[in-house]
Amino acid sequence: MIGLAPWLVGFPLIGAAILLLGGKATDRWGHWLGVLASAASAAVGFILMFRMIGTVPEDRSVDHHLWTWLSAGGLDVDLGIRLDPLSMTFVMLVTFVGTLIHVYSVAYMDHDPHRRRFFGYLNLFVAAMLTLVLADSYLLLFVGWEGVGLASYLLIGFWDTGRPSARENAVAAKKAFVMNRIGDMGLIAAMALMFSTVGSVSFADVLPAAAGDGAGSATALISPAVATAIGLCLLLAACGKSAQFPLQAWLGDAMAGPTPVSALIHAATMVTAGVYLMVRSGPILEAAPTAQLVVVIVGAVTLLFGAVVGTAKDDIKKALAASTMSQIGYMMLAAGLGPAGYAFAIFHLLTHGFFKAGLFLGAGSVMHAMDDQTDMRRFGGLSRFLPITWITMGLGWLAILGIPPFSGFWSKDGIIEAAFMPVEGQPWRAWVFGTVAVLGAAITAFYMTRLFFMTFGGRRPRWTENQHPHEGSPLMWWPLVFLGVGSAALGLVLGVGGTFVTWLEPVVGHAEHHEPVLPVPVIIGATLTVVVLGALLAFRMYAMSLVPEEAPRGSVLTRAARRDLYQDAANETLVLKPAHGVARLVQVGDRDVVDRGWSLLPQTVSWFGAMFRKVQSGYVRSYAAGMAGGVLVIAAVVWLVSGLGGAQ
Repeated sequence: MIGLAPWLVGFPLIGAAILLLGGKATDRWGHWLGVLASAASAAVGFILMFRMIGTVPEDRSVDHHLWTWLSAGGLDVDLGIRLDPLSMTFVMLVTFVGTLIHVYSVAYMDHDPHRRRFFGYLNLFVAAMLTLVLADSYLLLFVGWEGVGLASYLLIGFWDTGRPSARENAVAAKKAFVMNRIGDMGLIAAMALMFSTVGSVSFADVLPAAAGDGAGSATALISPAVATAIGLCLLLAACGKSAQFPLQAWLGDAMAGPTPVSALIHAATMVTAGVYLMVRSGPILEAAPTAQLVVVIVGAVTLLFGAVVGTAKDDIKKALAASTMSQIGYMMLAAGLGPAGYAFAIFHLLTHGFFKAGLFLGAGSVMHAMDDQTDMRRFGGLSRFLPITWITMGLGWLAILGIPPFSGFWSKDGIIEAAFMPVEGQPWRAWVFGTVAVLGAAITAFYMTRLFFMTFGGRRPRWTENQHPHEGSPLMWWPLVFLGVGSAALGLVLGVGGTFVTWLEPVVGHAEHHEPVLPVPVIIGATLTVVVLGALLAFRMYAMSLVPEEAPRGSVLTRAARRDLYQDAANETLVLKPAHGVARLVQVGDRDVVDRGWSLLPQTVSWFGAMFRKVQSGYVRSYAAGMAGGVLVIAAVVWLVSGLGGAQ
């Protein structure tokens, strides 16, 4: 059955090729081909998953060689697929949630004249993400890594013509693309370090070399210093792809794409890739405690950054984008905690994939009902008109808050407990990062309750008279129902008894049990207390009180949060303007030094030519006089030389 594995990528890749190359002939049925391609990949994923579940844990990791990709000098790269519990978890998330998003998109993009091309891009996105998570080497992972970057660029800027916002959409796509290329330099540098040290970029060689067990065909083990450099380079790559500080500024602008794109990027594909990279590279991070600490710091900063930004956004999609940034920060924090956090990072990624996809698609349903309006200050009272959307988004809201027994409780609570685990020689870490995790949960409860009640609650509706909100077609709300069920029950099914942690143990290793610095019941109680308080505060402000239709000026922090805590301004000051200065300096050097220097050479030759040309008059007597003068000069020189010789 391992021979089925290439079809995980093959089906959506073939679908993308047909849809993008088939032209207008595929317009009538192309969207259903896109759904079928993603569903076929999901079916293969289910078959392989059940086969893996029936295998003993020791045999659940399989490298399936396909062919030799390239051989150059000392580098031999075999193209192959790695099937293990980690990659299969991502396969199921990407294909199942991705298929639901495809089905939703059939109705959501119903009137778009370029729907077939849109589904081609969706298939390409799924194929690239599956390539990334199934790769058995960093080089093949990089192919999928660049593939999701390309697909995101195409989808974020999908509406780059024919709309008033076309220019802004194109700029948003370019911003995401460029910022991700900055992160990609980290992955390229990491692979260069791997090859120079180990002589390979395959997981089977690099990861054992980092762990120091000498397995694989590595030519050398990775020293702590090199492991630190590699770990920091991989973190740079993850920050770009997963929108972590300081490369997170593209994520809010990425909402320019159609809403199903936002759901796909935030729930099942692109932003989860950085977390996958960190967990897959766990042995490298464990060999580099400094890099591991930086990963935790980046995650902690980002989870607070995104949460604060989310409290001030009135655009429903941008509020959810800030939420994603914050939740990925939780996952990154957990990934930096080592074996104690790896499984919970992926567990939260999995549950987040369901409730965040449900929240984004629910936001799309609200926008569909409100003539593409995204300003929550123009919503209110929609629960009566959109009951299915209200219930399913409510399940996602309770899940992201971490209210038991909903999914987010089982995964995020595990991260918070792991953050309170003591670290030998650094007692401050448990208190600092644990407190940050709890504080992030409180702010999350506030901004998500704000979003929920600004949209569905309130004492009176705030929309205009010409709007008539209504529920979408079954193709839109059935995916919401499936995602709502996952938001409610997935964490409970996989969390009780440590089922998911045990499932990932063959990949991430067994975590030694350590008691947190606070008793677990105290941590759970404190977290739930601040969550309830944050939710009650938002309920009082946005459900019990009138919501102004125009945003008030707000405090200094509120105004800063509306502008993403001035991250764009910081990037322009620290990166963009210096880069422009360097570019202008290079331009001046190229124009005034290189170009003018080379242009001076022919001018000099031309000047000498003009001088010699005057000698060529064409008169015989002038030539005769010149020859006579030359003879006289020669005679004078001979006389002088002879005189000097005689004097000696």
